[in-house]
Amino acid sequence: MQNNRAALKSIGGYLELELPVGNEFYPNLIHLNTGRNALEYILRQKGYTKIYIPYFTCDVLLEPIDKLGIRYQFYSIDKNLDPIINFDIEHDACFLYTNYFGLKQETVTALSYKISNLIIDNSQAFFSEPLPKIDTFYSCRKFFGVSDGAYLQIKRKLAKKLPIDKSIHRFSYLIKSIDCGIEEGYEAFKESNKDLENNEIRSMSAVTKKILSGIDYDACAKIRERNFHFLHKHLHEYNLLKFEVPEDCAPMVYPFLCNDKYLKVHLIQKKIYVATYWPNVFKWTKKSMYENYLARCLVPLPIDQRYNLQDMYYMLNTLRVFL
Repeated sequence: MQNNRAALKSIGGYLELELPVGNEFYPNLIHLNTGRNALEYILRQKGYTKIYIPYFTCDVLLEPIDKLGIRYQFYSIDKNLDPIINFDIEHDACFLYTNYFGLKQETVTALSYKISNLIIDNSQAFFSEPLPKIDTFYSCRKFFGVSDGAYLQIKRKLAKKLPIDKSIHRFSYLIKSIDCGIEEGYEAFKESNKDLENNEIRSMSAVTKKILSGIDYDACAKIRERNFHFLHKHLHEYNLLKFEVPEDCAPMVYPFLCNDKYLKVHLIQKKIYVATYWPNVFKWTKKSMYENYLARCLVPLPIDQRYNLQDMYYMLNTLRVFL
């Protein structure tokens, strides 16, 4: 009989949380704790001295940039959400582009042929697979019920062994939302978000990895695609954001743009919780800039796997009152 205490496995005792057993969507990518730490991983490994980032992005991306003392320069996007590159990209710099809402894969592909040091932020595009040899990262909690977790594609790994993250202290809002409702978990959700700030690069936690291994990704993608197409069918004539809908696309949200800056407030009052992408954009931009307009007036309508077509009808009918 093998007597190896280091390899002993606990048997018996109380039963743990029952989760489905399956496979992750990106089992071969690097498993990390957060999207911003995935960006830090890239910047550390590649040794870039400057990064170009869009005005229209979340300010958490500045966290690793400031931590490493890297110079950064903002760039603008046009009405198609494509980058306006009216400058020369420095030799030792990298260029970060966001695959907005999971709808900009064609732009990602086009940029991959033009820009050598390209980084793709797929935080809003979980189901858009990474292009070969293009540094790409994903944030899992934007699409699924996990408190953290990120995937990274990069050719070379960092030399050091990473510590493993722990998620237990960020988990309460996920449970509270089931037992008490989404509103009751909101304060805990904000605390969990706060806890993600200024962390070192870590490997994905065991609980996040286990949850991500039990998700029916095909079903999630099909539901998102169905809900997106339903809303687009009924709202595209009112939507000031014009875009092509890619085939086999499972977006993060349905981005609805109108000139009513109070539409988000009206929907939230009806318990349709829509976010602002992103509040920091108001500090970074002038009111005349397109990114400022997007932050004010773009309404990201939920289409995720929690919702059926009846929910989409309800949201659509609520929205129509204000159009």
